[in-house]
Amino acid sequence: MNQTMEKKELSRVQKYLSFFIQDEEYGIEILKVREIIGVTDMTALPKTPSFVKGVINLRGRIIPVIDLKRKFEMGETEIKEESCIIVTEIQVVEDGDPIQMGCLIDRVSEVTNIEDSKIEPAPKFGGSLDTSFILGLGKTKDRVCILLDIDRVFRESELTEINSAANCNE
Repeated sequence: MNQTMEKKELSRVQKYLSFFIQDEEYGIEILKVREIIGVTDMTALPKTPSFVKGVINLRGRIIPVIDLKRKFEMGETEIKEESCIIVTEIQVVEDGDPIQMGCLIDRVSEVTNIEDSKIEPAPKFGGSLDTSFILGLGKTKDRVCILLDIDRVFRESELTEINSAANCNE
């Protein structure tokens, strides 16, 4: 067996839901996505971080919704016709139950297959800039997709605060 064939066998293909925030393309592992819904009325929660848009009632479940654009300090998402909420499942602590969280984004793109060999590690910018939530940079065709580790986008303390506020409103 030649080295090219061995490399192909070792490289796994992963599926990511790609979406846009402004003009930048991001991706989340498809296994972390529960569903994609249109933007609906949200109930604002007092004393939560500014990136928390509120909560929605999704078939009897209270789901917190965050504005990913605001979380990444890129401004606030302007709700348009193609804006939507990606309902994700986030593992807060290893042994605990996952929680569902809605992520408000500008628009969904597609489900993309990316080989592990096409994923570069996140660049290091020194100690002051945290990039631990970036799984890597996926190269697809002629573009780069920022792959998020959705479990690491939020600090545990933020998730606890958001989840507590959402459960108080139930």
